[in-house]
Amino acid sequence: MTKPLKGLLIGCGFFARNQLHAWSETAGAEIVAVCDRDAERARSYAAEFSIPAWHDTAEILSSGAFDFVDICTTMETHEELVALAVRHRVPVIVQKPFAPDIDTCRRIVANAAEAKVPVMVHENFRFQKIFQRIRGILDSGEIGDVTFGRLSWRNAIDVYSNQPYLLQTKRFIIMDVGIHMLDLARFLFGDAGDVSCFAQSVKEGLAGEDAATILLRHHNHATSIVDVSYASHRFPNPFPQTLGEIEGRFGTIQILEGEVLQVHSDGQQRREIIQNDSRSWTSSPWTQIQDSVPRTQQHFIDTLRHGGDFETSAEDSLKTYALAEAAYRSAETGRVVDARTL
Repeated sequence: MTKPLKGLLIGCGFFARNQLHAWSETAGAEIVAVCDRDAERARSYAAEFSIPAWHDTAEILSSGAFDFVDICTTMETHEELVALAVRHRVPVIVQKPFAPDIDTCRRIVANAAEAKVPVMVHENFRFQKIFQRIRGILDSGEIGDVTFGRLSWRNAIDVYSNQPYLLQTKRFIIMDVGIHMLDLARFLFGDAGDVSCFAQSVKEGLAGEDAATILLRHHNHATSIVDVSYASHRFPNPFPQTLGEIEGRFGTIQILEGEVLQVHSDGQQRREIIQNDSRSWTSSPWTQIQDSVPRTQQHFIDTLRHGGDFETSAEDSLKTYALAEAAYRSAETGRVVDARTL
């Protein structure tokens, strides 16, 4: 029987708890140590998840004890931490956003590629069951080639209590959740070039934007709209659902509240309800996102074991990041920006 790959998780913050639960379910892997600059926090997470070791410095990567590392820290730390892992030839899965700017992303990719160390970005939205199902419908040809799509994430969830640093983040919602949505747009509609964006700061006192509307023109001539907001007050709050619709030459898929798909094709309409995985550690309203984390991590481990390319490899994620960079430049200049030129 093949021994599980041994992993180190760096960053015992807000989202790391979901990842540690998910690692306990990931076949072929186990987290054998956690690391955080706050030693007490690292010690607490190790005890909570029955992990045998904890550390307060990432230099432990030099020990040779790990087959992979899960970097669950803020984007400003990623270049240094990925470089440390690459130096010691430890494969990486790293949280999004990949880095603060596209030049930093490119340096990370180039460094890892030169050393031939695999790096995957933890883009979990495309691994949600509802979007995996939509991808299956599109691949079946039921609604024909996609001509238009809209993906909408609009809610008023309090992201600031658990992540107060977001109040001072100059590049905010496009980097926080817009990255996920742009990756989804690529996953469902194909790669894109031209980008137009309007950004807003609705909440008073923010350093960055908390709402944005992004228009994309895809290489296959489809167009899509990605709109995101943390300032949309609705009751009940639709968080964390992504809503929208996808139009094809022969039909339409509507993405409705309650993880419902309404599919129109061949003069007929049907509804599909996407059930959650009923995991013991997930809870409303986070279930839809939490359920995607084990699938994301399983893809990482399976690809490490069997070879091939990560769906959201560091190199592929440059295309998503270029769309985000183009959105910011469009919002600043009022012009359409071609992401392929960045």
